[in-house]
Amino acid sequence: MLSDGEIVAKPALYQKYAKEHADLHDLVEVYRAYEETRRQIDEGQALLKENDEELKEIAREELPLLKRRLEELDGRLKVLLLPRDPNDDRNVVLEIRAGTGGDEAGLFVGDLFRMYGRYAERCGWKMEVISHSPAGGVGGYKEIIALIEGRGAYSRLKYESGVHRVQRVPVTEAQGRIHTSAVTVAILPEAEEVDVTIDPNELRIDVFHSSGHGGQSVNTTDSAVRITHLPTGIVVSCQDEKSQLKNKNKAMKVLRARLLDGMVQRQNAEISQARKSQVGTGDRSERIRTYNYPQGRVTDHRIGLTSYNIESVLDGDIQMFIDALIAHFQAAALQGVDNGR
Repeated sequence: MLSDGEIVAKPALYQKYAKEHADLHDLVEVYRAYEETRRQIDEGQALLKENDEELKEIAREELPLLKRRLEELDGRLKVLLLPRDPNDDRNVVLEIRAGTGGDEAGLFVGDLFRMYGRYAERCGWKMEVISHSPAGGVGGYKEIIALIEGRGAYSRLKYESGVHRVQRVPVTEAQGRIHTSAVTVAILPEAEEVDVTIDPNELRIDVFHSSGHGGQSVNTTDSAVRITHLPTGIVVSCQDEKSQLKNKNKAMKVLRARLLDGMVQRQNAEISQARKSQVGTGDRSERIRTYNYPQGRVTDHRIGLTSYNIESVLDGDIQMFIDALIAHFQAAALQGVDNGR
């Protein structure tokens, strides 16, 4: 029981059981609704055998609606009974990097960062920049990394990983020709210290002067931190804070997230080829979405969904894509379960 004194006295244990209780609550409520609807269908079918024509007519009107509701509840039950991604309730480490396209790619990194920032605001989440590398020239970023904190952040954003392509006329293009650029987005679940074991002896930590904006007080101290994980060669730098300790802590968050992501990727590689063909690989090298400015459209290539309101999408109105992607991958998972019977 959640009210048990021994459980209440242990915050971590209480939080664990509270989460399990909340997860089971949805399943129990849907199951109860399913059973009640099935009972109503049985009653309606019994009424069809009565002599009262008025009752029969009522049953004929209600039964189709009840059967549709039963199908919907059956679908929801199947989804709720699917194995849950253990990372779904985690915070997210968002990494956006410029790909092909020069200055335009750097500018689009900034556009996507603002898009996810606005979406985070709509969801009531907190977004904090961990590190960024300005692109120079006309602006934008070579790379920007941020932490998004909020319940269910990973469950909603995990399908955003991949190559995002933009098609538009650059500011510097005198002939009005459309330019195509690419940006990579990585959505990593934030890892706790207990998730990934990091041996301090396997880390090389370098400190150096911050080179970004922040004033003389930043640039005259060795506050920037670069951490190299020697076994994997992963390098993480952070220089956004004036405090060396804060920069180190932020860099460690990114390192843990990348190591956890590597573990997940290796696990996924062990899944059968047939399973991959059903649910997709989720490989970040896949082009997943195109933002076409001249036509004002945004198209997700995995599900064939298009919005013709690019301004609204880039202002953070991406819920239609997120909902459709969740439904798509849930359907694929259900198909895999059915085929495995």
